[in-house]
Amino acid sequence: MDLEMQKSAPLYEALERFRKQRVVPFDVPGHKRGRGNPELVGLLGQQCVGIDVNSMKPLDNLCHPISVIAEAEALAADAFGASHVYFMVGGTTSAVQAMILTACKENDKIILPRNVHKSVINALVLNGAVPVYVNPAVDTHIGIALGMEVEAVRRAIEQNPDAKAVFVNNPTYYGICSDIREIVKLAHAHDMLVLADEAHGTHLYFSDQLPMSAMEAGADMAAISMHKSGGSLTQSSLLLLNHTVNPRYVEQIINLTQTTSASYLLLSSLDISRRNLALRGKESFERVAAMAEYARDEIHSIGGYYAYGKDLINGKTVFDYDVTKLSIYTRDIGLTGIEVYDLLRDEYDIQIEFGDIGNILAYISIGDRIQEIERLVGALEDIKRLYSRSTTKLHNAECIDPLVVKTPRQAFYAEKERVPIRESVGGICAEFVMCYPPGIPILAPGEMVTSELVEYILYSKEKGCSMQGPEDGELNYLNLLKGV
Repeated sequence: MDLEMQKSAPLYEALERFRKQRVVPFDVPGHKRGRGNPELVGLLGQQCVGIDVNSMKPLDNLCHPISVIAEAEALAADAFGASHVYFMVGGTTSAVQAMILTACKENDKIILPRNVHKSVINALVLNGAVPVYVNPAVDTHIGIALGMEVEAVRRAIEQNPDAKAVFVNNPTYYGICSDIREIVKLAHAHDMLVLADEAHGTHLYFSDQLPMSAMEAGADMAAISMHKSGGSLTQSSLLLLNHTVNPRYVEQIINLTQTTSASYLLLSSLDISRRNLALRGKESFERVAAMAEYARDEIHSIGGYYAYGKDLINGKTVFDYDVTKLSIYTRDIGLTGIEVYDLLRDEYDIQIEFGDIGNILAYISIGDRIQEIERLVGALEDIKRLYSRSTTKLHNAECIDPLVVKTPRQAFYAEKERVPIRESVGGICAEFVMCYPPGIPILAPGEMVTSELVEYILYSKEKGCSMQGPEDGELNYLNLLKGV
């Protein structure tokens, strides 16, 4: 990485020049630098609405960048060790889907873990690719899906030599990392691409104390949520390419779905955040890791909670662990993760990332300070003292192995029938059911409904998880394949 070059932020600088020119706008957006919508200016400020502009020659065009956006993307490629980078304004969902649409066509196979984000399976609905699941092991105590074991990937490749790609979470939402370097070697030896979902791994590129990044491991493409741990605005992400992928073809794929009206607020935030990480990322993320480790120690001193970390590493299903993730198992104090999540928000004014049936995740990043950590620890100690109860071991699995009967595309577009959820066992699901976050489908289109899954879904709903996906927003009914 060229640190002298990284001091530049060409897109941000171009916007600053534009702001000073006081150009008369006879283009969109229609608020005309805020004059047409004073309430918007009151909410966001003139600095913000003044650069909410349309694509124009001085500011380049995201659909085919040739000047300041292209320069900013080149600097991002240098910072992340990639051959090419594309700025994405549809979140990492759009980057993930661009990877899959690049690697696979209809009826092509893709090898992947089942604990993927819904954006992955949505991409399979769009292009008709066929999932070959490497079902990850599940930690029976904390109830989370682990990583893909290399030998399981090897078996999947040997049984499906015509697969086009292998998809890897690096890391998972909970911080679990597979042996991505060995998976890349294995996949490339069989002429398969490796696609990495690094929505929760921006920081891996800026510290050698953290798990290996996808580009360092030799993966072909990686989707990066700069807005999660990298500091950019929500919905702004990066798509990283290795030299093994044709960037012009990827650009065509991106332009199938990405907006032609890209927000310069999002784009400039990517440029500024990249510069910040390139110049200060190493020290920032090492401080983040130290804060998370301090929090683990303090939480363990409370008793009852389990803030897991590198102790999970076993060299196989957990090859490495991202210590910046403060994932905490709560069931040993008799409360589900979602119950602790609600208590933290409603009683202590602390908003954490999510709570599921067994765990909570507090997302620690470059904007956090030690005093916030202390406040979280104090609240958790208080919750244990005031709200803990006898424990239960029911419904503790975050990932239940599916029985896949149809491809996601076949099931999603098939003729459906609406069935009461308690009568749906044995049917083939035609829609998604998930707790969001984390957005990992409990059921996906094409999978058989089992009694275990129905019980888990209803238990999650009862405990207050945000249930998303079904056409019936109340989740009293499921759409099943008709006549199956």
